[in-house]
Amino acid sequence: MAKVNTYETLFILDSNHYARDPGGVAKQLEDLITENGGEVLVSRMWMEQKLAYPIKKHQKGTYYLIYFQMAGPDLVKLERGFVLCEPVVREMTIRLDPRLVEPILANARGEHFSGPAGEEAEAEGEGEKQADAAEPAAAEA
Repeated sequence: MAKVNTYETLFILDSNHYARDPGGVAKQLEDLITENGGEVLVSRMWMEQKLAYPIKKHQKGTYYLIYFQMAGPDLVKLERGFVLCEPVVREMTIRLDPRLVEPILANARGEHFSGPAGEEAEAEGEGEKQADAAEPAAAEA
């Protein structure tokens, strides 16, 4: 069995298509993921903005994020489905580093994350402060 990874896909959607049926477009994208063996973790609209240059004659786009888990080999079929999906102007999928999954998902949900990574960073910072304080004493001796 292939390893399951967590992915982030950023879509640029046809703004007119999305404005007419936001729920339908979101469901269409989520259904593509589940039909190809994935599990949607978080999905949300990010922003709507004028594009820096026209893409397929579109002047503006709706940026939409989806976070999902899926086995790596299934991603090829899914990406082909995204290309064929009518509202999708462009898309980019990246695999998330496992250490960053929880903070990124918490941020996408609008939650504050103070998990193990945050605690470790705080502990390291305190250790550095204590070491700095001990150095002058050692230098004086």
